[in-house]
Amino acid sequence: MIREQYFEEYELESGRASFGRTITEADITIHAGQTGDFFPHHMDAEWVKTQPIGQRIAHGTLIFSVAVGLTAGDINPYAMSYGYDRLRFIRPVFIGDTIKVKTTIKEKRPHPKRNDHGIVVEGLEVTNQHGETVLVCEHLYLVQRREAIVS
Repeated sequence: MIREQYFEEYELESGRASFGRTITEADITIHAGQTGDFFPHHMDAEWVKTQPIGQRIAHGTLIFSVAVGLTAGDINPYAMSYGYDRLRFIRPVFIGDTIKVKTTIKEKRPHPKRNDHGIVVEGLEVTNQHGETVLVCEHLYLVQRREAIVS
């Protein structure tokens, strides 16, 4: 969906919510192959049974990637991703867990070097099917201003 929004049109505290996505064993296996992260907490079902966690966990980077994908439905030709800050893996995600993402516009600020763009900070909160927060981060967008600031 195309949603054209200039920097000035973003409203603090506005947000959106994604649909759910269930994490599968195939997701974990494919992610391990793509990243080379075959850490036994993700891959060795028998070994992890001997650990306090008791079952395999999804890679944090997998959950981050899926969460980003769940929020990528809107296309704004005036904005582009500028990066992510304050990424934290709060609790584990297991095979069979379903995650959802809620976003909230937290901040708008001038770009330090460009007077024709601003930075919009969108908070992401990823929750599991129990409503528990599993991941949080901030997504920074570089967003075109309707009119450049004259200094």
